[in-house]
Amino acid sequence: MISYRKKFYQLAATKIWLVAGLVFFLSIGICSYSYADAPQISKESIDLLTRIGHATAEVVDAVAPTVVNISTTRTVKVQGGGNPFMNDPFFRRFFGEQFNVPKERKSSSLGSGVVVDPDGYILTANHVIQGADEIKVTLADKREFKGKIIGTDSMTDVGVIKIDVKDLPAIQLGDSSKLRVGETVLAIGSPYGLSQTVTMGIVSAVGRANVGIADYEDFIQTDAAINPGNSGGALVNVRGQLVGINTAIFSTSGGYQGIGFAVPTSMAKSVMESLIQKGKVVRGWLGVTIQNLTPELAKQFDLKDQNGVLIGDIVDGSPAEKAGLQRGDVIVEFNGRKIEDPNQIRNMVANIEPGREVEVTIIRNNQEMNKKVTITELPSDMQKPAAGEYENFLKGITVQDLTQELYGKFSIPKKVTGVIITGIPEDSPAAGVLVQGDIIQEINREKISNIKDYEKVVSRIKSGTDILLFIYRGRTSIYITLSGS
Repeated sequence: MISYRKKFYQLAATKIWLVAGLVFFLSIGICSYSYADAPQISKESIDLLTRIGHATAEVVDAVAPTVVNISTTRTVKVQGGGNPFMNDPFFRRFFGEQFNVPKERKSSSLGSGVVVDPDGYILTANHVIQGADEIKVTLADKREFKGKIIGTDSMTDVGVIKIDVKDLPAIQLGDSSKLRVGETVLAIGSPYGLSQTVTMGIVSAVGRANVGIADYEDFIQTDAAINPGNSGGALVNVRGQLVGINTAIFSTSGGYQGIGFAVPTSMAKSVMESLIQKGKVVRGWLGVTIQNLTPELAKQFDLKDQNGVLIGDIVDGSPAEKAGLQRGDVIVEFNGRKIEDPNQIRNMVANIEPGREVEVTIIRNNQEMNKKVTITELPSDMQKPAAGEYENFLKGITVQDLTQELYGKFSIPKKVTGVIITGIPEDSPAAGVLVQGDIIQEINREKISNIKDYEKVVSRIKSGTDILLFIYRGRTSIYITLSGS
C-alpha cells in the first residue's frame, strides 16, 4: 500500500513538472514571438522627431520671455445685489425695490499680452483691458508691474498698454501678409490663468471676415488651441516672429473647439503705432459704397469675368468723387494689389495714412483705366461703435453669422436661422441668461437672419427696455426675456 502511494506521488510530481516546463517554454515562445513581432521605431524617425522637438523648443525659448500675463479689475453693477429671491414679484411686493437696487462689485479677469518694445509697450486685445480700473502685468520672470492704458480700438479689438520698466525682451514683428494656409504656428498665452502655456497648430485660413468680432476684420484662423485667457497673447511663426494677436475662439461650450482667430500684425501694427504716436486710431477714407460682384451683376454690366468689387455709391465731396470715380465702376486693383472682395479693400484703405496718393484700377464700360486718389481721414461720425457696444440689455454680446460649416459641425437643423452668440463678457446685462452657442432667431418678434438684421434691430432698442428673444439652445427653441426687474 505504501509502495503504491509512493509511486502515485512520484508520477503526480513528474506530471506537474512536465506541465510547468511546458508552460514555461510556451511562455518564452509567446514572449519571444511578441517581442519579435513588435513594431520597431527606426533611428531615422527618432532623430527626425527629436530635431523637430528641439526646433520647436528653440522657438519657444526665444519668444516666451516676451509674453506676459494681464490681470484686470473692473467695477461691475449687479441688478438686485445678486439676491435670487428678489427676482420673485412676491418678495418685491412685501419688501419693496430697495433690495433690487443695482449693487457694485469688483470683477477680475485674466488675459495675455506681448512686449513689442523694450521700453515697456505691450500689445494686447482691446476686450482684455477695456473698462479696466486696475491692470497688473506679470512678466515671464514673475516680476509684477502696474499697467497703464495707452489706447484701445474696439473696431479691430486691439489695445496697447505700458509698464514702467526698461530693457525688456521684445518680440520681432513678422509679415502676416506672407502667411500661407497650412503653415505651422504657435499660440502662447495664459489660458485659464496658466501662464506661459504653448500650443501648436497650423494656419487654417487667412483673411477671415464677417465673423462678427470687430468692425474691421482680416483674421488669421488657426487650430492651435486657444482658450479663455489666451486673448491678447502671441501667435508666432517658426521664425519666432509675431504674426498675430490671439483675440477670440468659436465655441458652443466656452472652451477650445478647433477654431481660433488672431488679428494679423499687418493690422495690429498700424493700429498700435497710431495709438502710441497720435493717441487715437487714424484711418484712411475713400468714400465709396462697395459690394461683391456676383455672376448676375457681371452679366448686367457686360463684364468678361467677376474680378473686382462694384461701386454702388459715391459720397459727395469724398476722395473718390474728386478722383473721378463713378457709381457702376468696378475696382480691380488698389495700390498695386488685385481686389477680390469688399472687406479686403476696406481694410487696405483704413491702413493707408491720410494724405497719401494711391492708384486705383477700374473697369468702366469695358474699358480699363487708372485713377489717382488722395486718401483722407475717415470722418469721426462714420466710426460706429464696435459690435456689441449697445446701451441696452444686449450690451457686450458678440455674434456671428451661421455658416454651412457651423450647421454641419454642431448639427443645427436647417430650419434654424439667425446669429450665433460667440462671446458674453461677465459684466454684460445678459450674462447668466444667455450663453455662448445660443442662436438668436428673433428679437422683439422681428426675424433675425444675419448680423445686419441683428445690428439693425438691436441699435433701435433703448436703454432699460425689456427685450424678448426667441433662441435655439440644446436642440430646442425657447423664448427668453431680458429685463431689469
